[in-house]
Amino acid sequence: MSRHTFREQARDYYDAKLREHGATPAGADWNSQASQDLRFRQLEHLWADAPDATLLDYGCGYGALAAYARGRGHRGPYVGFDVSESMAEAAHACLAALPACRVMTGRDELVPADYAVASGVLNVKQGASDEAWAGYVWETVADLAALGTRGFAFNALTRYSDAEKRRPDLFYADPLELFDRCQREYSRFVTLLHDYPLYEFTIIVRR
Repeated sequence: MSRHTFREQARDYYDAKLREHGATPAGADWNSQASQDLRFRQLEHLWADAPDATLLDYGCGYGALAAYARGRGHRGPYVGFDVSESMAEAAHACLAALPACRVMTGRDELVPADYAVASGVLNVKQGASDEAWAGYVWETVADLAALGTRGFAFNALTRYSDAEKRRPDLFYADPLELFDRCQREYSRFVTLLHDYPLYEFTIIVRR
């Protein structure tokens, strides 16, 4: 299956979550506000020292990262990107009161930003094979690298998750493989965060 097909499947999946739960962490398929904020704290390492940098949120959902970043002192332009029009509409509503924030649904509309981040977009493979989804993961990481001129960051479920707690519709990535590839292909300044209490990891790439 192509990246376009995977994106269509993801759009339908998250549209259903949004209809069921509204513009909440559950509507973006997160367990709680606390776990969502914990993920954002890991990603924040990327731009924490550059509050005026431009930030591209790749798979922005209802825009929760923008509100988090503004609350933590980020002042630069924020661009959210999501293939789901209903998610983009929810993000428009949630971000209406925040300055310098906009949301897009077309990949061809995007221009590179200082930093590109993605939270949760690599997890839900649904019926795809691990091999096919791994190809999609690499394509998505390459897209983030192309869009983040000063760096990029993403998270993924970890292959070190307890076997009995894994779900067949989710993808569990190898953090060491992703770290190594980012080191070899994108930058020698790569950080792997695997020390927070969720079954996942975050990779930060700086240039």
